[in-house]
Amino acid sequence: GSKNLKNFCITWIMVCIALCVILPYQLLLRNQDQSTVIERSNNSLDMIEMSGFICGYISCVFYLGSRFPQLYKNFRRRSTEGTSYLLFALAMMGNSTYGLSLVLKMPATESLRALYFLHHLPWLIGSLGVLFLDIFVS
Repeated sequence: GSKNLKNFCITWIMVCIALCVILPYQLLLRNQDQSTVIERSNNSLDMIEMSGFICGYISCVFYLGSRFPQLYKNFRRRSTEGTSYLLFALAMMGNSTYGLSLVLKMPATESLRALYFLHHLPWLIGSLGVLFLDIFVS
């Protein structure tokens, strides 16, 4: 149990350090090569955008996963005693407004909606998914 958690935490720290080194380096390369960059289409993702997209999905997994220990604890104890309802109420309001802001910001043109939706999917899943799980915690 605790050895696996320790190994996971060390691995996660190493991944974060690697991202903190690789992403700024890629930004520097991107800025230096700006004069020779060929115009890319709006449908393609460069390495920086893809890294952000991957980080978004990783964030989504951890964000959704953060609620399961509380759900499990409540289920095992058959009680919500000790749960901070204000924390969950504020988190629910924050996730509601964040998810709503992403939906309301959606482009008006039909052709751009699918691309917008795909590019924002990890954040939509994270905010609205955690909202759904918070309802169960409450």
